[in-house]
Amino acid sequence: MSGRAQLMWDEAVTGYDFGPGHPMDPVRLALTMRLVEAYGLDRELRVTAAPAAGESTLRLVHREDYIAAVRAVSADPAAADGSYGLGTADDPAFAGMHEVSALIAGQSVAAAEAVWRGEALHAVNFAGGLHHAMPGAAAGFCVYNDAALAVARLLELGAERVVYVDVDVHHGDGVQAAFWEDPRVLTISLHEDPRTLFPRTGWPGETGAAEAEGGAVNVALPAGTGDAAWLRAFHAVVPQLVAAFRPQVLVTQHGADTHFEDPLAHLAVSLDAQRKVAEACHDLAHTHTDGRWVALGGGGYAVVDVVPRTWAHLVGIAAGRPVEPASAVPEEWRAEVFRRTRQSGPRRMTDGVVPAWQDFDSGYDPGDRVDQAILATRRAVFPAHGLLP
Repeated sequence: MSGRAQLMWDEAVTGYDFGPGHPMDPVRLALTMRLVEAYGLDRELRVTAAPAAGESTLRLVHREDYIAAVRAVSADPAAADGSYGLGTADDPAFAGMHEVSALIAGQSVAAAEAVWRGEALHAVNFAGGLHHAMPGAAAGFCVYNDAALAVARLLELGAERVVYVDVDVHHGDGVQAAFWEDPRVLTISLHEDPRTLFPRTGWPGETGAAEAEGGAVNVALPAGTGDAAWLRAFHAVVPQLVAAFRPQVLVTQHGADTHFEDPLAHLAVSLDAQRKVAEACHDLAHTHTDGRWVALGGGGYAVVDVVPRTWAHLVGIAAGRPVEPASAVPEEWRAEVFRRTRQSGPRRMTDGVVPAWQDFDSGYDPGDRVDQAILATRRAVFPAHGLLP
């Protein structure tokens, strides 16, 4: 194992662009990379670009007819009519859609390969984490499911146990669907309650097919959940299940849309709590997978104030040089923000809070909605893993 971390980056991924006014503004990717560079983090790990995922790789998760449909609308966006989820308000067709979607997928697959083969201890693709794409349809701003493809490639290479942890505010439905029947994969998703947010799935009772019972884990948190409760939920569910499953690789998705500034959701999590969860995932990898960790981006639509800082923290943690929360954001980056967006960028790498939480096993409040959500999940899946709820 080289011990060296790897960052997957090709400037061409910023071509994943659904057009003006769409929430998935690719400036969030460019600004993240510029912030990584402004802090010199790109010198602390190996920055590399992988080729686009080819047909055989895409077919590890996606149907042949769906890939053909993406290719067709990529060549002629005007032909998109909403079939296969392409040409909708969420997923408008655009020229080159197939090529850039496959490029993002290629970065996540290559990250998985590097970690499995020992070429890197950790690998990050913050352009990835497009977890809503289904085997036969685009959904929720996602065309190809790079997260599921990374896991599928690990299985193809010989991995027997993989844990996927998703802390995006939206349920990781596409990854769950891809491995619903596969006992080699444990998918864990913490997200806003399906009653108040897309994709309206991710209930505690969704626990996997009979042959993979307990292989899907869902923690559905009420709107308004803040730092202490969010961290409490994470630590009440994730570490115990990871330990019980004994994975060889940890794949994590770090959507930044749990943040209180995010315009598309209703949780109230700070940048500092998001950083704490990235640290926790890093620690879980070193405790349970000999450090093998693939970290992906995901959602996040506060594209200036939140996303670049959250993912720069993620890169710093993976690189072994965490960015101090109190550090001043480099002025050259703030100038780049203004040049690109005419907005003023944040001044520090923190929201000014020190997140803390109480351990769930020290006692819970049966009248608290977050504690009810935690207990519902533990009752649904812990017994399948030999754990007490």
